[in-house]
Amino acid sequence: MYLGGLKILQIYPMKRLYILLSIIFIFLLSSCASKDEKAVQNSAVENIYFDYQVLAEEGDDNLTVLIRFREGEEGEAISLSGISSVSLDGEILTADSSKRTGAFYETHKPIANFAGNHTILFKDDEGNEYKEDFLFQPLVLTNYIPDTIKRSDLLFELEGLEPEDYVRVLATDTLFTSKGINRLDTVNNGKLILSLDDLGMLVNGPIQLELIREYENKVKNGTEAGGKIAINYRLRREFFLKD
Repeated sequence: MYLGGLKILQIYPMKRLYILLSIIFIFLLSSCASKDEKAVQNSAVENIYFDYQVLAEEGDDNLTVLIRFREGEEGEAISLSGISSVSLDGEILTADSSKRTGAFYETHKPIANFAGNHTILFKDDEGNEYKEDFLFQPLVLTNYIPDTIKRSDLLFELEGLEPEDYVRVLATDTLFTSKGINRLDTVNNGKLILSLDDLGMLVNGPIQLELIREYENKVKNGTEAGGKIAINYRLRREFFLKD
């Protein structure tokens, strides 16, 4: 019995030691796994490319703020997971999706009340914040363009631009083989001119004209993958061109 008791005293401490070592090993393993998982999460966040767009057109009541997060600049659009969120001026946006564009976040705001400064805020699962401020100014044509235009220099006076800015000019006529006008023009002090030579690229008849203020820049507060913010405001006019 004594020997048997001695064997029991020898075996049980070994079992307890084995159990203790097993617990320590499992704890260390789970701790490493947790660190690896966190690193993967952080790495995934750093690979997110921010795609912010503001789309507006004269004559529409509302503009569109469209936000997409991509797996790299050319990657597919993804939805946020966990407690990540994106907001516009404090309003949390909810995810939507389509087969063509993938996941996106979208809101519509009255153009009349949207002029001024705004903030897009992205928060990731770790509580990191990526804040992007932008200024929206509607493009306004202040001078009257008649329904019928004779061939001569055509002046457009614009507001909502920097002293030196850029506007894309698109003009098309009804001739199938006509190339029309499609170019980015420099606008100084709000004045844009289509010269007589420019109108010479168009045939007489109905003309569809678009003036587009295209602003695109890199986000100031992004991940390692970066991002862009683009603001597009479009004006449309129609007139009849004649000699």
